[in-house]
Amino acid sequence: MNISKFLKQNQTDISLQNVVLSMVEGVKQVSEKIKSCDIKVTTKKNFSGDKQMALDLVSNDIFIDVFSKNEQIYAIASEEEEEKRELNNNGNYIIAFDPLDGSSLINTNLSIGSIFGVYQSKNFLGQQGKNQICAAYAVYGPRTTFFLSFGKGVYGFNLEQDDFILFYDNEKIEKKSKLFSPGNLRAVNENAKYKKLVDIWMQEEKTLRYSGGMVPDINAIFCKNNGIFSYPAFSKYPNGKLRILYECAPFAFLVEAAGGLALDQQGNRILDLEIKELHQRSTIFVGSEDEVRRGVEVL
Repeated sequence: MNISKFLKQNQTDISLQNVVLSMVEGVKQVSEKIKSCDIKVTTKKNFSGDKQMALDLVSNDIFIDVFSKNEQIYAIASEEEEEKRELNNNGNYIIAFDPLDGSSLINTNLSIGSIFGVYQSKNFLGQQGKNQICAAYAVYGPRTTFFLSFGKGVYGFNLEQDDFILFYDNEKIEKKSKLFSPGNLRAVNENAKYKKLVDIWMQEEKTLRYSGGMVPDINAIFCKNNGIFSYPAFSKYPNGKLRILYECAPFAFLVEAAGGLALDQQGNRILDLEIKELHQRSTIFVGSEDEVRRGVEVL
């Protein structure tokens, strides 16, 4: 089943179907551009202070162009830009997105991705992740895949020729985890509790799955039906490094739709956190419920 047919069967709102198809079109274009685009670091930095790759900027421009052509999209907020962009005054949806997550992996030829969170609103500020009506992410690797949820179930599509075909049909994330993806391992040098948690995972002989990119690491949780991704605070980022709006909230929405859990380091549900700033940061523990709860308890 291709994604257009899936949307017609599973989403009655035609305008939201079209928003998803806009995301899909952007993903196709980015997937193609990756094959030939300059992979060098530019002299520019985004609002969050991250060095930008040429492909970061190209990907951002692609999604802005695609979203601008959809009259249903009122505004967008990109992880690469300081402020939101208003696109179509009559639109009913806003999209927060990270156009290219894991861009530091580009020159190593590891998988990278894009992340999307969709709200039916005019404003990003004051939102909570649980207000999303749709979240999605794309993986650009040996295959280009697109994972999508409207809040009940998660569905994955593989890019075949020029169409996305369903291959992952509402599978569930198990409560117990065999995999661990320990982000920000530098924190073990200043946080004995995080070192203890990592030691527990190793002593239990869990399988390490860590690439340095949030998209490929959480994608492994979906594809293997279990796992935990962690990113605690440390001195450089006392509130965490990852952004709620662009990264944490969309993945929390997707993981919980598959039966998993997403909490911050203090045990707060990620989907309950209020967006007070576009680039607001958070810690995150996400994946198999039992492992997420234990991870937060240890810290």
